[in-house]
Amino acid sequence: MAKTITQKILFKNTSPKALYELYMNSKKHSAATGATAKISAKTGGDYSAHDGYINGKNLHLVKDELILQSWRASDWGKNDADSTWMMRFEKKGKNTVLHAVHFNVPDNQADGISKGWNEFYWEPWKKFLGGKTVKKNKTM
Repeated sequence: MAKTITQKILFKNTSPKALYELYMNSKKHSAATGATAKISAKTGGDYSAHDGYINGKNLHLVKDELILQSWRASDWGKNDADSTWMMRFEKKGKNTVLHAVHFNVPDNQADGISKGWNEFYWEPWKKFLGGKTVKKNKTM
């Protein structure tokens, strides 16, 4: 049975544009996570992140507002369907709320992926946006 992971993360003193670029720009994405990412900035384009652990396609992009992607981890079973990953950025004064929904995650992967978003993305992003260098991250 597949699961859905829903997260709401507050980034202080950060714009939706900054978060969108942090994810969609390969160089910034790599620097902010400590792992290699290659991301097309176009709908229909391919991407990979965390040294190839994650891969998929951009399904729909609205600059500075929304990212919708197919998403698959390299350690998933061959019969596991790709999941769908969505980020929506909401401006709240000087801050931005990132609304993240990860649909169709294999049941046996859901806990690790939910924790992984915090450990490998949200916490390092906050350090990076605060001006700190993010060290090479351990493999997911």
